[in-house]
Parts: sequence; C-alpha cells; structure tokens
Amino acid sequence: MTSSLDTKDVERDAEWQRLAALRRKIQLALWVIVAITIIGGLFYPLLGFVVPVVMLTGIIGGFFKGRYVCGWLCPRGAFLDRILRPVSPEREIPAWLRGRVFRWVIFASLMGFMIWQISLNPGDAYHWGRVFVRICIITTAIGVVLALFVNPRTWCSFCPVGTMQSAVGGSKAPLKIDDGCVECRACERACPMSLAIVDRGENGELRLPDCLKCSECQLACPKNLLHF
Repeated sequence: MTSSLDTKDVERDAEWQRLAALRRKIQLALWVIVAITIIGGLFYPLLGFVVPVVMLTGIIGGFFKGRYVCGWLCPRGAFLDRILRPVSPEREIPAWLRGRVFRWVIFASLMGFMIWQISLNPGDAYHWGRVFVRICIITTAIGVVLALFVNPRTWCSFCPVGTMQSAVGGSKAPLKIDDGCVECRACERACPMSLAIVDRGENGELRLPDCLKCSECQLACPKNLLHF
C-alpha cells in the first residue's frame, strides 16, 4: 500500500515534470526572437527595440523573483538552453567570470558603449535600433563562443542584465532543501549556472543570487528534496 509520503513525492515529481515541459515549450517559442532580432534587424532596424524591452523585463522581474526571467523568459537564454546545449561540452563555469568586480566592469563597459553609440545620433529612432541590433549581435556572438567551448550559460554568469537582477533581487524566492539530503550533488551537475548548492544551505535555505529558478536541480534530485 502506498504511503502518504510516497504519494506526496509522486505528486511533487509530476508537478515538476509538468513545469519542466512548460519551460521547454516557452523556450522553444522564445529563442526565435534572437534570430528575428539579429537577422531582421539588419534590414529593419526598429526590430532592435526588442533588446531594451527584454532588458527592462529582466530588470523589473528581478525585483520580484531574482533571475527568474533569465531562466524562463529570456530569448537568448532560451537559445543557449535549447539550441546550443546539445553541442556544448557543459564544463563548469569558471568562478572568476561571476566575480563582482569583473561583472560590474562588463556592465559599465557595455552600458557605456551603448549610451555612447546612441549619443552619436540621438534623434534618429532607426539609429537607436541599429545600436541595439549591434549590441545583440556582439553579446550573442560572445555567448555562442562560450557555449561551444565552456558551458551554454557561461554568458549568463556575467550578463549585465543578469548582474542587475542578481543585485536587486538575488535573495528572492530562495531554493530550499528538505531534510534527508545525501549530498550526491546531482543537483549541482544539473544546474546550468554551475552553482554550489549542497554546500551553501543555511537552515535549509539557499539564497543564491544567480539561481535562474529553472527547476533543473529539482528534477535531478533523486529524493525530491528541492523546492522554491
């Protein structure tokens, strides 16, 4: 006879599987936006305004659920997860890439470059669009190279918008580990951001600023102990 605990585990696993399937569907629909923005933007520069919309969505979302937008609703994140992951070596992301100084230097450099480019012709919306397309091409190219040689989400470890989300809401919606963890580290191997999960729990809560809330760790846990 199935115990109530077993039933709860089965129901929880089914719910996480449903969420994972939903996330895959969302990402498969969203990654196309990257291609449309880059290719279409070369001919229709106003498509470049997709870039600031995505950036603002991520930053605003950061105030409520940290990097949830990165994990679920970012078109480039979807491209990295669904298109490049199958051909990536999926090595561990180097810790220095998520270092505070490095990340804020990248943030200041890219934002400064974008503002400078816009200032060259601030009254022309088409010029703004071309600048946004150019930024999208440069950052996506960096993301592709890093995905092919390191990890699909390497770019996300120092993405300026991700850095901002981590800063304004990194402690929101923490990951929790129930009692009974055997430290198999299956969760860490599944984490797209190469986060240290097992070693950073305090009273069962992990406030990881760069957690994408993607639930990959939940699906990987053989004992169904992780939840948000």
